[in-house]
Amino acid sequence: MKGNLKSVTSLPLALQVLLPILITILCGGILLLCAIRPYELAKTYLRIAFMDGSASVTTDGTSGLHVVEADINTEYAGEIAEEGKVIVPTYGSQCAILEAASIDLYVPVYWGGGSELLELGACQTPSSAPIGNSGNSVISAHVNTFFSNLTDLTAGDTVTLYTTYGKFTYTVKEPIEFDASDESYLKEKEDDRLTLYTCEMQLLGSSSARVGVICELTEKAFYQSEEDAS
Repeated sequence: MKGNLKSVTSLPLALQVLLPILITILCGGILLLCAIRPYELAKTYLRIAFMDGSASVTTDGTSGLHVVEADINTEYAGEIAEEGKVIVPTYGSQCAILEAASIDLYVPVYWGGGSELLELGACQTPSSAPIGNSGNSVISAHVNTFFSNLTDLTAGDTVTLYTTYGKFTYTVKEPIEFDASDESYLKEKEDDRLTLYTCEMQLLGSSSARVGVICELTEKAFYQSEEDAS
């Protein structure tokens, strides 16, 4: 003990004065880093479907939202048709099941956004085309949960959306990367496509970058009746 005390007191006076200050700064920095991540995570969860600019979506949470689960049959074996009736879901209801076997992705999709729905699965932007309709269907999820390996999708991979009224198959066309302020990938398009995206993974804090894929519709299989799909 005396040896340790002697070694400390033998340090230059300036270093003796600065050492406690440096230790305090180091400890404070560690505590700050520990505090940043939970705050940023909470802030991310409170953002509604990342970049969803539809008028029906707000950023004050989804308290009291009535979430409706759907009984979706992913093994339907009845009669199908290339054209059929698309059912536009109500806000907060499950509208599909998203599957991408190449990355072991199987997740429910909800029509809407907000922290409550994003904790349950992926969310389809209500301003985008309902699944099965012509246009751009946009689906997002958190990178630290359901879409953690979204960027592992490559061109040629198959993505399937199952609904109560049909099965829709897409082929991954290309990866995308854009800034949060850029809504060009999320707007209506002339071709029939599926846009999947999430936040860029960050170890600390949140990123303004968005990453994902554009998929082209390759097959429509409408069930002949809604009862047949259940």
